[in-house]
Amino acid sequence: MTAASPWWAPDIHADRRPRLMARNAIAAALRVWFAERDFIEVTTSALQVSPGNEAHLSAFATEAIGPDASRRPLYLHTSPEFACKKLLAAGEERIFSLGAVWRNRERGPLHHPEFTMLEWYRVGETYETLMADCADFLALAAEKAGAKRFRFRGREADPFAEPERLSVAEAFTRHAGIDLLATVSADGSTDRDGLHAALVQAGLRTAPDDNWADLFSRVMVEKIEPALGQGRATILYGYPISEAALARPNARDPRVAERFELYCCGVELANAFGELTDAAEQRRRFAAEMDEKERVYGERYPLDEDFLAALAIMPQASGSALGFDRLVMLATGATKIDDVIWAPVAD
Repeated sequence: MTAASPWWAPDIHADRRPRLMARNAIAAALRVWFAERDFIEVTTSALQVSPGNEAHLSAFATEAIGPDASRRPLYLHTSPEFACKKLLAAGEERIFSLGAVWRNRERGPLHHPEFTMLEWYRVGETYETLMADCADFLALAAEKAGAKRFRFRGREADPFAEPERLSVAEAFTRHAGIDLLATVSADGSTDRDGLHAALVQAGLRTAPDDNWADLFSRVMVEKIEPALGQGRATILYGYPISEAALARPNARDPRVAERFELYCCGVELANAFGELTDAAEQRRRFAAEMDEKERVYGERYPLDEDFLAALAIMPQASGSALGFDRLVMLATGATKIDDVIWAPVAD
């Protein structure tokens, strides 16, 4: 079998280069956008004591060796979130980070083990403001790439159109015929058997060991996500509280959280929160997430005690993380994420 030509072969690079130049133009324009709104760009350490405490995020582990040959575990961060929130606690009010993050167990057309994340925070502002930011970024990327439409796998959307706003509950009703919130109690607890019965009624596959979160994810992946962001982007908001470990509850309905995701052409682009600032509740949620991680993957990550201490004095804020490479993919018509990364990780 002939080995695949490397990305650095001159003819392959010549084919990739227009998309890479568009990538640079989009990054430069984003920095101007933030500067015009008095945001400060921050650079956070990639090495952290905890890579994040969400059950299905897998990290790259390493260790620090001290001058005395002592060893302690460290991880490449899966997001700059913990460090950014410490900066909010320190007194910063509008910050953004555009840099590399790492996630293990991820490789495919939309996934790369090292990728670029845009993360930004607004103190004292609602997460609805971030929805408007996301709409701006779609239009900005399209303008810099010279794209009138975004396209991916036969789906297309107008990046200049106002995004549709759709609640998760409405999406479950519309695309799967399931009353999701009937299986969520006011205290956030969930009814696994009720959701299982609804999936069976909808003709979706289930497994005996599925918990409520497994069933929720299956509906999302099989019925809802492929239908989002067609014609125009979709902002999917109001996630059940159990699916938003870092977001605060909605003041009008405690069953759901202030969390939204941005989708375009069926591709998830951004994940945003009205940030949780209750350190005790955050600790409880992290412990539950790590219990689930241990159940599924047989491992757990330590908690960042510094982060939890900072959270206790962090002001009310909203924050979002956007997959920059995916945005560039849609803006340039690339079919896989490697095509918009200057030097992809060896496969």
